[in-house]
Amino acid sequence: MFVVKKIFRWIAAFVASAAVGMVNGFFGGGGGMLLVPLLERGLSVPVKRAHATAIAVILPTSIAGAITYAAGGTFDLNVTLAVAGGCVAGGLAGAALLGRLPPRAVAIIFALVMVAVGIKLAFF
Repeated sequence: MFVVKKIFRWIAAFVASAAVGMVNGFFGGGGGMLLVPLLERGLSVPVKRAHATAIAVILPTSIAGAITYAAGGTFDLNVTLAVAGGCVAGGLAGAALLGRLPPRAVAIIFALVMVAVGIKLAFF
């Protein structure tokens, strides 16, 4: 019975993560905001590990989306090159900060960012 439950849980996680990948590909980002709660609550992954895993998983997802957009002619190489350095620097700084903050602080900051994004999308 335990094995069946575990298999069902992983199948559900695969289906949900496919939806996360679709959101990331469709909107050009945002998949990590959905993946973190899925990892934490759906798969019982600790907070910091969930955030780090989401970043690692979103990389190939974003690459796949970028290839698809480039093949369709909707990819802007000049803009990508202009902002890539800042994004890489911010990613390194964020990863270093994640390693230093307690899990509760990470969870609170993440929740605040999600609420702020939700308010912005709903009203602006």
